[in-house]
Amino acid sequence: MSHRIDSPLTGSGYYRWVAAGALIALLLLAPLYLNRFPYQMGVMTGAFFYAILASSWALLAGVAGQFSFAHMALTGLGAYTAGLLGRDMGTSPLTGIIAGTLLAGVVGLIIGLLCLRLRAAYLALFTIAFSEIFRIVLLTEFQYTEGSNGLQLAPLYKGITSLIEYYITLGLLLGTMGLMYWLASSRFGLFVRAMREDEEAASAMGVNVVRYKVLVFVITSMIIGLAGSVFYHQVGIITPNTMEILQMSLVIAMAVIGGMESLLGAAIGAFLSRISLEVLREINILGVHIEFGAWRYAAFGLLLMFTLRFAQNGLLYPIIDRLFLRRAREETVAKRKQVAEVES
Repeated sequence: MSHRIDSPLTGSGYYRWVAAGALIALLLLAPLYLNRFPYQMGVMTGAFFYAILASSWALLAGVAGQFSFAHMALTGLGAYTAGLLGRDMGTSPLTGIIAGTLLAGVVGLIIGLLCLRLRAAYLALFTIAFSEIFRIVLLTEFQYTEGSNGLQLAPLYKGITSLIEYYITLGLLLGTMGLMYWLASSRFGLFVRAMREDEEAASAMGVNVVRYKVLVFVITSMIIGLAGSVFYHQVGIITPNTMEILQMSLVIAMAVIGGMESLLGAAIGAFLSRISLEVLREINILGVHIEFGAWRYAAFGLLLMFTLRFAQNGLLYPIIDRLFLRRAREETVAKRKQVAEVES
């Protein structure tokens, strides 16, 4: 009796690659339409930035089980490092971006070594305190950081356009997503998932729990330090207000709505949430102009409450699971049965 085992390019795996290719192609071609609307182009670029933040937080919290509130502070650390080096030492934006990324990783390493030997609650409390202290330092040390006026950052290079900024941020999103998916599907991902489920059992099986906790924290810190230093060079200014706990709460909410255990779900959730918040800023319905202002955040909060009550895995992850992942699991089980039948 012959048994056919599907190749990686057949079955659900094939459809996942097709869907991913179609989505990337759509994002690559979107500027053909958006190039006529600079504001909408900027909104899309900002949505890519928040997608990086939410997906990296999903890697840290959803995959590794480490709840941190330092994402926006580390983002600001990368941006302020790049901006201060450029202003005071005349370094190029690229040099500043590299320095900001590395410094974010070093600070992530220090936080990890101090907190990650303890329980998750201590990491959450420590990162809240760190974020607030860092924000207050930026506000009070006006002579160095410009305080609430914000620090000006030079463009990435002379003559850069919004179209190029769009593609740079999109490329950064795709690159970081590729890295995080590779990590999540590797032996590293297996270890951090095991730690999330049961640290003691993982340690008993030989996993160096503290090492992998620190490593995943450093990786996510460097990702967001890189994202912050690149994005705020494009924006041209960064203020301490971007590091408020409210902004960090928005990133967490975006990841939860999308599905915090799914990197793709968190990224899409952040992308759609950010665009929706901009669209709801003011709308025209049948000639009636409506400004929602802060009420759009109330609607966002209600959506988060609905998600936490009725869809703990997020609103988007069940859709992704039904379209792609569930069928992949069924095919994997079928392949194993085929192999078992051949061997028997």
